[in-house]
This record gives sequence, structure tokens and C-alpha cells, in this order.
Amino acid sequence: MIIESRFNGPPGSGNGGWSAGVFAAAAGGPGPVEVTLRRPPPLDTPLDAAGGEVRDPAGEVVGQVRPVAEFRTVVPPVDLPTARAASAAYPGLLDHPFPGCYVCGPDRTDGLRIFPGRLPDGRTAAPFRVPGSVVDATVWAALDCPGGWAVITPGRPYVLGRIAAVVAALPEPGDECVVTGAMVGGEGRKAQVHTSLYAPDGTLLAWARATWIALPPTG
Repeated sequence: MIIESRFNGPPGSGNGGWSAGVFAAAAGGPGPVEVTLRRPPPLDTPLDAAGGEVRDPAGEVVGQVRPVAEFRTVVPPVDLPTARAASAAYPGLLDHPFPGCYVCGPDRTDGLRIFPGRLPDGRTAAPFRVPGSVVDATVWAALDCPGGWAVITPGRPYVLGRIAAVVAALPEPGDECVVTGAMVGGEGRKAQVHTSLYAPDGTLLAWARATWIALPPTG
């Protein structure tokens, strides 16, 4: 498998959610799986999946995939106007640690352009215009950054460390869905977040739980 360069997150590495979705499809089983990223996923590099591990050509472990019990971690939905209003105040429009991110980067006109803004209760919400081609990794990507933006603050970037997702149904291409996120716990440099994806009619399509890791302060 290869993480193509257009699916980047931080410069030079794959978006965590997209990469985890690709790894889950390649190495996972019939039920839910959890993906732990052991190093930034390299771009345009052949990767092999075997025995629950994803390795690069040098044999280094990039990610680990393991089955998990069924779970349902749901962040309550909001309507589309509320999601649009939150997105208009997306802090990443002014201060983004990785503005070229495929999922939430404002510099990416060809990305998913999911811009999660804060709600008064601390949750994040954003509309998500579904691209013309949708696979499970698309949904994993959509469930990624809205959780991160529940904890990212100016000068304090986070990156995805671990994520488990359930895709109950793929969204329809062209639909304007809503994705919500929330921080549910944390200790030290780690933050636990949940995210959920909803169809235009409010149907819950997918949900995830994840651990984000704080990087050293930038200022």
C-alpha cells in the first residue's frame, strides 16, 4: 500500500486519519480495529502489512493494527446552520500548525476542507462536503481532525497517535454532512477525543475515539 502525497497531514507525512484508514483496510479484520501510529506515515512509499503491523521498506514499524471490541462513542449532532456558523470561526483559518493538511488545511483547495470550529460547550462542529469518490479511509480522515481541534490551541499543536473507528455507512458523494468532535479526557501530553459523522438527515454514519499527542510548544 502507498499513502499518496496528496493525502498529507504535517509536511512530508500522511494525514493520520487517512493513513489509519488505509492501514485498517489492509491489516484489519471483519470487526472494529484500532490503529496506533508509531511514526509519521511516509508518503509515496511502499508499505507492507503483516501480523498486525505496517512496515516501511527498511522494516521499521509505521503503524500497528489490532482488533477491538464493538464500541459506540457518539458526539451529539448539530444542525447544518450551526455547523456552518462554528466553521466560520475555525481558528485554523488564522493560526494553523499544518495549513497544507489534506483534511483541515485552509491552503488545500483540493482537500476535504473540514474546518472545525468550537461550540459554546467546547465541542467542535463543521460541515463536510463529501467528495466524488468515497472509501472508508475518507471517513477515517473526516473523523480525525475535528477531534484534534477540540484540543489544539495557538502554539500548542497536536498530532494523532491512535484511533479506532466504526464506519456504519459511507456518506453519499456530494452530500453536505456534519462532523462533531469533543475532548473527553487527557493526561500530560495525551488527549482523548471522540468524533462522529452525520448524514444530512441526521443519520449517524460513523464514529471514532482517538488519542492525540501534544508536540512541544512553538512559542
